[in-house]
Amino acid sequence: MNVDIDDLTVTVHGARLVKDVSLHAGSGRLVGLVGPNGSGKSTLLRCAYRALRPSAGTVRLDGDDLHALSQREGARRVAALPQETVGEFDFTAGEVVAMGRLPHQRAAARTTADDRAACRAALDAVGAAHLADRGFLSLSGGEKQRVLIARALAQRPRVLVLDEPTNHLDIAQQLEVLPLVRASGLTVLTALHDLNLAAAYCDVLYVIERGRIVADGPPPKVLTDDLLAEVFGVRAHRVRHPASGAMQLLFDRLPSDGPTP
Repeated sequence: MNVDIDDLTVTVHGARLVKDVSLHAGSGRLVGLVGPNGSGKSTLLRCAYRALRPSAGTVRLDGDDLHALSQREGARRVAALPQETVGEFDFTAGEVVAMGRLPHQRAAARTTADDRAACRAALDAVGAAHLADRGFLSLSGGEKQRVLIARALAQRPRVLVLDEPTNHLDIAQQLEVLPLVRASGLTVLTALHDLNLAAAYCDVLYVIERGRIVADGPPPKVLTDDLLAEVFGVRAHRVRHPASGAMQLLFDRLPSDGPTP
């Protein structure tokens, strides 16, 4: 499923947080959104999973206006993992994952065999089947994150929106999550802080600064020395991963007198 965000603007209390942003996520592609803290990444993603209505512009799924769809239909097409998830009740991990099936169930309907199969498959996919009977609040940060990703996968959406999905994960888990969602075949729109993960796994990157897109394209084209200095305030050194050959970045601080090496 294609995702097209056209001329999207978000204004809150008179402040423009996102300004005339347009981007395209092609079907089955992993598209990354990168930028400094406070640049508008989360605000933009909240519009993409209907937690926030834009002040202007549209989010379209294969041409359909997301915000014109019913809540149930929207949830069947888009699943999201927000950056902050608050749980007040100590459900089991399995029960949390089962919540992903709600858009597919009728009111007061019993859980079906298909629901149970979807939940098992999602837990297996993230390596969390052994957590199914554990209380969610008793889990570590990384375990919670895997369960929440499983909930999104159990929803069986066509688009997955992830806001910092590698938060709270150790290094091994970070290297598992993005290949996992990439292998899902879903269209994935994700915000990432780690530029090396973004470079290694994203098909396309959009760089956002002060609410505007300032660069987009394949990671090697986008993550240039000049852009990283201007947007992130760091000096970058490109190297090749010795095993995969993928571009990796090493960073140091810019000289105090400016971005010139």
